[in-house]
Amino acid sequence: MKNIILALVLTFVGMGSYAQQGFKVGIQGGIPVGDFNDKVGVVLGVDAGYMYALGEVIDLGITTGFIHGFPEKFQTGTVLADLPNVQFVPIAGSIRLWPSNSFSLGVDVGQAFGINDGNEGGLYYRPLIGFLLGPQTELNLSYTGINLEGDSWSTANIGILYTFETSRGRR
Repeated sequence: MKNIILALVLTFVGMGSYAQQGFKVGIQGGIPVGDFNDKVGVVLGVDAGYMYALGEVIDLGITTGFIHGFPEKFQTGTVLADLPNVQFVPIAGSIRLWPSNSFSLGVDVGQAFGINDGNEGGLYYRPLIGFLLGPQTELNLSYTGINLEGDSWSTANIGILYTFETSRGRR
């Protein structure tokens, strides 16, 4: 996995002198679906990445962030169950396809590192749909999946992303 990430980074650095560039930061919120539905109530995250525009239709880049799952609080009888927070730091390669000037389809794929006790992390994937709200602001809908040992982390998310362009943009 380390070799794949290193190859992606070197490829994107080499293409930087020819591509349109932009640093992206954003926030997202979501709800768990699947294995963590009874353990986590709500999910918040931050995203940061760097995208290279390869022409008018395709963007490639790298992304990272922080995902925090807030535990459910519930009471059975007189005992209050104290569930742990669930936290990840994903590192992934990104691709975005722009079928129009205001709509994108994309996916992030990489590794999510678990940072809370007993969380080893796993394969990270996040398909998404983006809608431009302005020249530098995007609303996105996404699904986050992380294949853990024995469980799967799955969330449905909504987020907002802001792009700091470092060269002439196309949109």
